[in-house]
Amino acid sequence: MQTLEKINHSKGNDVKLCVIQEPPVYLDLAKTMERACELIGSAAAQGAELIVFPEAWFPGYPTFVWRLAPGAGMGKSDELFALLQDNSIDRINGGLDPLRDAAAEHGVVLVVGYNELDSGMSGSTLFNSCAVIDADGSIVNNHRKLMPTNPERMVWGFGDASGLRVVETAVGRVGTLICWENYMPLARFALYAQGIDILCAPTWDSGDTWLATMQHIAREGGCWVVGCATSLETSDIPEGIPFYDELFPNKEEWINPGDAVVYRPFGGQMAGPMHKEKGFLLADLDPSEARASRRKFDASGHYARPDVFNLTINRSPSQPATFTD
Repeated sequence: MQTLEKINHSKGNDVKLCVIQEPPVYLDLAKTMERACELIGSAAAQGAELIVFPEAWFPGYPTFVWRLAPGAGMGKSDELFALLQDNSIDRINGGLDPLRDAAAEHGVVLVVGYNELDSGMSGSTLFNSCAVIDADGSIVNNHRKLMPTNPERMVWGFGDASGLRVVETAVGRVGTLICWENYMPLARFALYAQGIDILCAPTWDSGDTWLATMQHIAREGGCWVVGCATSLETSDIPEGIPFYDELFPNKEEWINPGDAVVYRPFGGQMAGPMHKEKGFLLADLDPSEARASRRKFDASGHYARPDVFNLTINRSPSQPATFTD
C-alpha cells in the first residue's frame, strides 16, 4: 500500500472530484466489479482524486420492488431477491478488496454504494451500504442506510448508527448519507457536528425536488454536497433478468436520468445536473471553503443553541446475538 498523505486544509488545495454516471452490469457482481475498476482507472487518468459511485451501484439498485405488485409479485420478488443476494458484496470476507486495490493503485478516495451481505450475522440479510475507501486502500467507514423507504424494506434490513461518521481522508473530511436519509434532519445534524467538508449523497432519487434538497443541505451544513444516482436505460438491463418484459415493457425508457450534481458550501451550483447522460461529472473542490463558509451559519456551532437543543446518537453496533464460550 502506498503512503497516505492527508491534504492541507489551507485555501487553494483543490480536489478533483469524479461522479460516476455509468450503469453497472445489472445484477452481475463479477462483471460490475470489473467495470468499476476500469472506470476508476479512467477517472484517475483524468486527474480524479475522489470518485463517487451511486446508491447500490454494486450490482444495481433493486428497482423491481417498485415495479411489482406487493401481493401478486411476492414470488417474483423472491426470485429477484435471491439473484441480488447471490451478487451482493460480503465485506467481512473481502468483497471490497478489488476496490481497495484499485484505490491504492491509483491513489484515489472512493465512495461506493453497494448491496451488502453480512456473513457475520445471518448470512442472508442485505443492507444498503456505502463504504469510504481511502487512497491507501483502507476502509475508513461503512455506513448502512438507517431507514429503507417503502418497498425497499422487502430487500434491505435497517442499519445502525455505527457508520454515521465523518472521516478524515486524503481529500478532506468526508461523510455519507444514502438517498432519503438526506431528508432526516437529525442524521444530517449528526454529520454537521463532526466537521464535515464533503457530504456524498448516493441515491436513486432525481429531479427538481431532489436537487433542491442537495442545494439546501449545502447551505444548511456549509459543506460541499455531491448527489448522484445511476443513469440507467432499459437497454442497460440484460434481457436474461427474470421477468424482464414485465418489469421493463418500455424498451425506450430512461429508468433513472442520473442527475449527478455538485453544490458549493452555503449553496450555489458547481457542476451538473447531468440529466439523461452517461459518463463522468468532474469538478474541482476546495475543502477549506466548507469551514470558511460556516462563519455565516454554523448549524452545530454558533447557531446550535445547545442550551435549548441537544442530540444524542447511539453509535454502538447493534447485534442480534452475543456468544460467550
